[in-house]
Amino acid sequence: MMEFITAINIKDIIDILIVSYVIYKLILLVRGTRAIQLLKGIFVVVVTWALSTWFKLSTLQWMMNQMFTFGVLAVIIIFQPELRRALEQLGRGALFSRTTQTETDNDLNKRVSEVLKAVSYLARRKIGAIIVFERETGLNDYVESGISIESHISSELLINIFIPNTPLHDGAVLIRKDQLMAAGCYLPLSENPFISKELGTRHRAAIGMSEVSDAVCVIVSEETGHVSLALNGHIIRDIKEEALLSKLFEELKSKTKTKEKNSIWKWRLW
Repeated sequence: MMEFITAINIKDIIDILIVSYVIYKLILLVRGTRAIQLLKGIFVVVVTWALSTWFKLSTLQWMMNQMFTFGVLAVIIIFQPELRRALEQLGRGALFSRTTQTETDNDLNKRVSEVLKAVSYLARRKIGAIIVFERETGLNDYVESGISIESHISSELLINIFIPNTPLHDGAVLIRKDQLMAAGCYLPLSENPFISKELGTRHRAAIGMSEVSDAVCVIVSEETGHVSLALNGHIIRDIKEEALLSKLFEELKSKTKTKEKNSIWKWRLW
């Protein structure tokens, strides 16, 4: 053991630190995105392969070996959006920068109030809308499908976006923390056969988004003016303003408090 320690020189230490830092930044890059779920799946496959090798389960081991044979190509295909985003950030010098912000209850209350003010206006006039709140699961793929805005949230801006016959009214608005990231975004439609036939494409898109992520979606019906809330693959129809306010604050606050505990360091290399 002592011989191993004495054999380590300063170059080895620098090498280990650089590699560790790069791996750490790559983990930050995929954290909060759908890629983390895929990584968990890969981890399960690796564990299964190790157990099959340990217990000499020939058939299972053969299946795992076949998966590893084509695994590199599969990983490139599966992680194509994340790899592209990483290369783009590297080109912009943004890969090694990560700024985290904390949010107080007052900030959250102001954000939710602005959204509810817009939702109330749209509901009274039966103007259809979908507003998506990002939580832990990153929604960059859907942000990129729309028109980038990256502005502070205001009820006036939200109302203006969803006014009929305007360029951005047909699609969803995505909100990340206190920023309105994009408008006119395309969402995945739910394939759940048990969804009521009364619900149209707008509601199916909101449910679909809540199925593939932990996002919270607010929907305004164009036909009835009713407001609905989609969460965890379920939808609450015709939810009242007080209940909607309470539910949004409850769901978004739980995320905020977790972030406040974890957001201690601010990194800036470039």
